[in-house]
Amino acid sequence: MRPMSGEHVLTLSCPDRPGVVAAVSGLLAARGCNITESQQFGDPASQRFFMRVQFAGDQALDSEFAALASEFGMEFQLFDRAVKPRVLVLVSKFDHCLNDLLYRTRAGLLDIELVAVASNHPDLRPLTQSYGIDYHHLPVTAETRERQEAEVLTLVDHYRADLVVLARYMQILSEDLCAKLPGRIINIHHSFLPSFKGAKPYHQAHARGVKLIGATAHYVTPDLDEGPIIEQEVARVNHTHTADDLVAIGRDLECQALARAVRWHSEHRVLLDGHKTVVFPR
Repeated sequence: MRPMSGEHVLTLSCPDRPGVVAAVSGLLAARGCNITESQQFGDPASQRFFMRVQFAGDQALDSEFAALASEFGMEFQLFDRAVKPRVLVLVSKFDHCLNDLLYRTRAGLLDIELVAVASNHPDLRPLTQSYGIDYHHLPVTAETRERQEAEVLTLVDHYRADLVVLARYMQILSEDLCAKLPGRIINIHHSFLPSFKGAKPYHQAHARGVKLIGATAHYVTPDLDEGPIIEQEVARVNHTHTADDLVAIGRDLECQALARAVRWHSEHRVLLDGHKTVVFPR
């Protein structure tokens, strides 16, 4: 048996049936691995079982788990915790989510490598470069969208990005781009949809006297703003709050929800369950 080689994460889903936990833990124990964290969930609606196991031990377990997957009908992935996911951020002019991600990454609060930022505007170049991060200005119009998205994909390949984060990127991605990066794009937006669409949604909400405002982080799919939800954050407001107050509160909520979604994805705590997600937070 080879010596212990650091911490790893196993994620899996399969038809819900007895014996899955015993089989996984038994395999790890037989290979001298030490389980440091384990979470599981059986979805009664889909009849699928989901599991995340963090363990210290031998990394070369792919063939063993492949045999287990065949027996239980599993879909599984193995990750080395020492390898930080590489993240490309897309942004427009709003800087709050980008600034928050940059700070959290530098402070070690997000276990990611933020490799580059791309934007359809040049405005946030100074902020990005103050953190020593590459910035790419990719202007876009209706006529140049296809070419601009090809440039985005080139950046994904160049930086070997594992994840693309839309940190208030005010452009709609094409179905083709979404299809090329399934489960690899996270978006953040206010949670007023579909009630308050278009410009100034917080002002629209204020005019209607809403009592709760929020933000939603989700995976991007070809269905606009309807991808599997990873995280949401809310705050209670009242008649004393102005429209500008709602905007300020909403920005904080967007930062919090997006940061948690990126963290949980980067720690391999999010598993897809059809149009939903199973999240195993710490």
